[in-house]
Amino acid sequence: MAYKGWRHAVDIIVRNESQLAASLKRYRKKADLTQTELGRAAQLRQATISELEAGKGATLETLFTVLAVLNLELVVRPRRAVDDAALADLF
Repeated sequence: MAYKGWRHAVDIIVRNESQLAASLKRYRKKADLTQTELGRAAQLRQATISELEAGKGATLETLFTVLAVLNLELVVRPRRAVDDAALADLF
């Protein structure tokens, strides 16, 4: 079960674990899923989702499983010059 409801795609710049964790939590909530529901859909424990959203202990496999369930993708590109303070305000 992958969430299919994203209408207005906006790139979110993520430069550290806490920003990635916050982004995943935000998208989970936008999908109106609890950690338990997301865990069930991803065949992961709720505690694993909690750890991922706290920026702790996740494997790449877990990350990509959750991204797939939330119908998200990871894009890697060269860094652009961005005001770090402005970027931090997003989280």
